[in-house]
Amino acid sequence: MAMEVTQILLNAQSIDSSVRKQAEENIKQFQEQNLPAFLVSLAGELANNDKPVESRKLAGLILKNALDAKEQHRKFELVQRWLTLDASAKAQIKAFLLQTLSSTAHDARSTASQVIAKVAGIDLPNKQWPELLGVLLSNIHQLPAHTKQATLETLGYICEEVSPDVVEQDHVNKILTAVVQGMNSSEANNDVRLAATRALCNALGFAQLNFSNDMERDYIMRVVCEATLSPDLKIRQAAFECLVAISSTYYEKLAPYMKDIFNITAKAVKEDEEPVALQAIEFWSSICDEEIDILEEYGGDFSGDSDIPCFYFIKQALPVLVPMLLETLLKQEEDQDQDEGVWNIAMAGGTCLGLVARTVGDDIVPLVMPFIEENITKPDWRQREAATYAFGSILEGPSPDKLIPVVNTALNFMLNALLKDPNNHVKDTTAWTLGRMFEFLHGSALDTPIITPENCQRIVTVLLQSMKDVPNVAEKACGALYFLAQGYEDGGSSSSSLASFFKEIIQTLLTVTHRQDAGESRLRTAAYETINEVVRCSTDETAPMVMELVPHIMMELHQTLEGQRLSSDEREKQNELQGLLCGCLMVIIQKLGSSEQTKFVFMQFADQMMSLFLRVFASPSATAHEEAMLAIGALAYATGSDFIKYMQEFYRYLEMGLQNFEDYQVCAITVGVVGDLCRALEDKILPYCDGIMTQLLKNLSSNQLHRSVKPPIFSCFGDIALAIGEYFEKYLVYAMPMLQGAAELSVHITGADDDMTEYTNSLRNGILEAYSGIFQGFKGSPKTQLLMPYAPHILRFLDSLYMEKDMDEAVTKTAIGVLGDLADTLGTSAGPLLQQSVSSKEFLMECLSSDDPLVKESAEWSKLAISQATSF
Repeated sequence: MAMEVTQILLNAQSIDSSVRKQAEENIKQFQEQNLPAFLVSLAGELANNDKPVESRKLAGLILKNALDAKEQHRKFELVQRWLTLDASAKAQIKAFLLQTLSSTAHDARSTASQVIAKVAGIDLPNKQWPELLGVLLSNIHQLPAHTKQATLETLGYICEEVSPDVVEQDHVNKILTAVVQGMNSSEANNDVRLAATRALCNALGFAQLNFSNDMERDYIMRVVCEATLSPDLKIRQAAFECLVAISSTYYEKLAPYMKDIFNITAKAVKEDEEPVALQAIEFWSSICDEEIDILEEYGGDFSGDSDIPCFYFIKQALPVLVPMLLETLLKQEEDQDQDEGVWNIAMAGGTCLGLVARTVGDDIVPLVMPFIEENITKPDWRQREAATYAFGSILEGPSPDKLIPVVNTALNFMLNALLKDPNNHVKDTTAWTLGRMFEFLHGSALDTPIITPENCQRIVTVLLQSMKDVPNVAEKACGALYFLAQGYEDGGSSSSSLASFFKEIIQTLLTVTHRQDAGESRLRTAAYETINEVVRCSTDETAPMVMELVPHIMMELHQTLEGQRLSSDEREKQNELQGLLCGCLMVIIQKLGSSEQTKFVFMQFADQMMSLFLRVFASPSATAHEEAMLAIGALAYATGSDFIKYMQEFYRYLEMGLQNFEDYQVCAITVGVVGDLCRALEDKILPYCDGIMTQLLKNLSSNQLHRSVKPPIFSCFGDIALAIGEYFEKYLVYAMPMLQGAAELSVHITGADDDMTEYTNSLRNGILEAYSGIFQGFKGSPKTQLLMPYAPHILRFLDSLYMEKDMDEAVTKTAIGVLGDLADTLGTSAGPLLQQSVSSKEFLMECLSSDDPLVKESAEWSKLAISQATSF
């Protein structure tokens, strides 16, 4: 089979599709018939120096994919499969992998490094392959250099895969020693030095103890700073990446080194090549992020009890940091506005300047204004663009009092530049800056508005004129108009100043959506987003014009659904357009459906709209499906119980959405729409509940569904129970154990990262919303006693949440509400249980004295319900 494996792997990369298909089939069969032999032969192929690099690389890749997957459920299966694999096969595979680290072929070594790390990621936490780290560390002292390089790369990847608590401190110290020695300027081989520098970046999370020790930290920092001066570009870049990682992991340890780091980064920004200069700027952006977080969390008043004090590094560096960043703004590229993903020194510098403004507030304004005044009228476009970019960058952070006088002077100048500047880059940045002015300095919350009835007409006229400009300028003009409209969101008298231009604005934006080049620079999307915002912020007086928009948008959607034959590229554009049109209709439905005087007239379109939305589900695009689902949810909310006439036809699409595990966002949105339907139809939804509940329960027990959909499903149980009341009885026996299991799981997740904490809180919230809906649904019915057996568990859940002390505000509010719902629905029969529970005493007391008015209000209601249930 050995010769055959090589040939099959080469065939699998053939340009002839029939040869390729046959090879893929062979690989699949071999894997299914004899997995241990299959994996051993792949590892053998990877390790064999006589084999072609192409077959070795693919062998390694297939091996890696046999150990790891993106989807959680698949990953879990692969881990279990590896753990139960035949021990002698595993030993052979590992021996082959370690042998490959000495291969002369770079690609084979690099692939083996990644596969070893994947195996380590499974084995080390399960107390298997204990000798691995020892073997790798003894490799470090080997010659030739390429073995050393591959070993350092492997250690780096292992640090990325494994959590620090899996590796003993003794091994951590040895890994760090090996890595830092490999980075040293005395290391002659650049490949070794580069692998060591990248490995350190991955190993920083393991170095907590080492960074707490002054001598060790000094040594590590010295080596990193020396590496930023290496003659090799890649090593310098990796060393600065290390500094960026250190700045966010060990911010509180940086004070002694900041002066040196400033000198190193300033030199790199001024003189080094772009990849290095970008990382040097990134270091300061990262420090800003840290300080913004600390200042937001502690509101700038530091008592001794904050975990990490703010060292005000940015404030101290301001006089030298700001001029350095302003200098970078003059390094623009000729075509930077055309390409969405572009990132260069000028953009990085402007982004960092914006973060500095958010970190230090008013202090930045006097440092930047002279640069703006000096350059804004210069003949060279680069100077005008840099001045405009600097101005736009500092508009978030300083107080309105500091900025409004400057902005009032600048506004007229900017409007002129947008119309008349001969350079597109300058116009692009000017439109973006106007958008930022409107976003941060315009709205009902500000005492002195920058937009007055006097200047509003000029602003609108200029922006609409600019929408005829090249796509990137037109797109920024749409963005500016979006923020202009958003500032009038609360209605009120001021928004009528936009009302007089409503028709002209909408007509211009619709014209933009039909431009031949609307596909460039996200222009079409920006135009529709702006239409939506203008509609959202419109007043009663413009309602008839919003109504006129309905048949127009419906017609456009109808045209995208007609069966013309399209190329795949055109089809993709068409699907995107369907999504935009459904999104636009959703905003209009919400606007017109929420007011009594427009709702009646608007309802004449409901049938046609619904049939268009249903036709969108025939297109293969997940984005279009999401938008159509959301629009249907809005329509249900607006039509109320009348929506029942669409249910029979809509139900199969609802079911399809709930079964869509592939596009889990569609599934999550559909779950939300079930909630909308429950609120609209109330008990009329009953005939469809068996099907919906069956599917929801199936979704919860599947490990293929993305975890983010599970909290909304629980919450949906509450919506259904609230809608159908005591008829929820037949689902209790299925729903309650599911809720119980999830509740227990959600209490025991501790010491997790931010993502996991956020997910856990949303899971708890979903569970609590389910309980709340079920209690409220059964309230006043003769069947409330059916809930009694579940009460002890629910109270234990509330108690344990209170004991854990890691709930966010939303969970606290829902939890204390559930306590009240339980008391309110079960009444005196729950009295004895309530008297024993910690929640109904301590948790309740804590919530009654909360600063959050919503938590307090919920607690007061619960207190009343509990006192009635326990007064017997």
